[in-house]
Amino acid sequence: MAGARPPVTPASISRSPSATLYRAERTLPAWVPTSIGCGILRDIKARAPYYASDWSDAWNYRVVPAIVLIFFANVLPGIAFSLDLIETTQQYGVAEVLLSSFMAAFIFSIFGAQPLCIAGVTGPITVLNKTIFDIIERQPDAPDYLQFVGWVYLWGAILHWITAALNWCNFLQYVTLFSCDTFGFYVSWVYLQYGVQVITRQFPSNGSSTPPIPSSESSTATIDGAFVGVILALLMTVTAFLFRTLSQSAYFHRHVRRFLADYGMPISLVASSAMAYWGRFNAANPTTLPTGHAFMPAGDRPWLVRFWELDAKWVGIAFPFGFALWVLFFFDHNVSSLMAQGTEFPLRKPPGFHYDFFLLGVTTFIAGLLGVPAPNGLIPQAPIHTTSLLVMGHPKKLDIEEAAERSRQDDGDAITRTRSRIHAPRTDELLEPDPTQARDGEGDARRHEVPIAVVEQRVSNLAQGSLCLVLLTGPFLHVLNLIPRGVLAGLFWYMGMDALQGNGITRKILYFFRDKALTPADEPLRRVRKSRILLFVAVQLVGFGATMAITQTIAAIGFPIIIFLLVPTRMWLIPRLPFTAEELAILDGPTASPFTMESVGGSM
Repeated sequence: MAGARPPVTPASISRSPSATLYRAERTLPAWVPTSIGCGILRDIKARAPYYASDWSDAWNYRVVPAIVLIFFANVLPGIAFSLDLIETTQQYGVAEVLLSSFMAAFIFSIFGAQPLCIAGVTGPITVLNKTIFDIIERQPDAPDYLQFVGWVYLWGAILHWITAALNWCNFLQYVTLFSCDTFGFYVSWVYLQYGVQVITRQFPSNGSSTPPIPSSESSTATIDGAFVGVILALLMTVTAFLFRTLSQSAYFHRHVRRFLADYGMPISLVASSAMAYWGRFNAANPTTLPTGHAFMPAGDRPWLVRFWELDAKWVGIAFPFGFALWVLFFFDHNVSSLMAQGTEFPLRKPPGFHYDFFLLGVTTFIAGLLGVPAPNGLIPQAPIHTTSLLVMGHPKKLDIEEAAERSRQDDGDAITRTRSRIHAPRTDELLEPDPTQARDGEGDARRHEVPIAVVEQRVSNLAQGSLCLVLLTGPFLHVLNLIPRGVLAGLFWYMGMDALQGNGITRKILYFFRDKALTPADEPLRRVRKSRILLFVAVQLVGFGATMAITQTIAAIGFPIIIFLLVPTRMWLIPRLPFTAEELAILDGPTASPFTMESVGGSM
């Protein structure tokens, strides 16, 4: 009959009302803009009703260990990452790193839609800034470095604002665990590499025990001090892992184990730093962190960078660098946000990717104006922050029945459960979950606590950023100057190895070494041919190797492009390889839950 509508099949109907409406109204891909700024407005409208509760919900003990943990996990690696930048360019100092971390925490905790995502100074941005310095310093008429970077950041900020206004963050629906695991694998190895780099730079470059150039304000590099740094690094790493192992064991009372899970890493850092001033260790004079004057930038320059005074030709030259910055932050910050709101976290408050990316453009512009490294989302700190805010408990019977009912209604639930078993992070092995592992009694079934809620609030992010501002005062800068660099190397190793242990690539590789007789019968990877697991991991390792290799050359300015190419690789190359649909569903999956992904148009 003329004008009759085609029949609606069950496959064409989404069980999510919002998703059904969204798909019915659109005929173009989600990342193609149809209304300028609508994504930002949707994010604001969705998050605004929860703003008051974001502050009132902070009245919870879980906020305290989260503040302590993230403060140490954010500020010290940020400073250590910047040591190379500080010593190479002589344009940055510790004050710039601390101010950048505070600025990011203040803006995202007060105004952001995703306050759980921790932003600060990362390794990739220090690589980018250092590469920019290496390139322009080779020019015969080299411009002022901070003015040039100011324009790089301004171009990047403009691209951020355009991206948010045109709703291009909807592209995140194509970002799966394939890309996130590969990028996380790269970041983990960057942490391990920087740990080694911090150690090797403590050794005198000319082979003598007293080089002429001091490595910090309080000490000079010596052979004895360098070896003490190695000992402190190993002590920091082993002690932190020891506390984490005890927190997951059957020893001590559960409250003691929870205390070790919450504060084990900060205690290890403080204790290892104190060891540097004990006996002969102190006589060896290990190198410590460099510091400057309170609230003053490097070289006591003015805080305001007059980047508008740069010659016109360099303004245009800065644009490609700004584009590379935009690509890096688009992937790095949004992936950090996705991981901070992953499927393993029982979140109840909506996300806001478009609005937060607009705010990231604001922080990038301010960073260029003040001459500080641009902050962005941190991996692994962002998901660690959410994990530290987990409330553990036993699910209620009603919750179990509701979950079972949803399971019966979902046709694809078998694959979803299978996929989640592989890719769900180690909530029983990360820093913060309740580590109850003991049996209730001999012969009784083991009762594990599971995440039942997340303390979704803004205080922990704001507090850890405010502590960075406190560190800029004279007395606390002196305390910061007492921390040996070897301890920071140990912190890098601990965080890098911990992140590697929970990475999807590592898990798949270790699967090949497992005793088949001891591998559970319901292990999802048993349903995937080993040759296909190897092929999937090989593609990921090629992406990782290419990213790591290019960052070791002068072409490091292009490494964000390599990272970004992981997404089209998953979209167009992987499906053409000999994988079945079930195998791909097991090997890969969405990073965040459907609730979170609705902000960007759903999952792929």
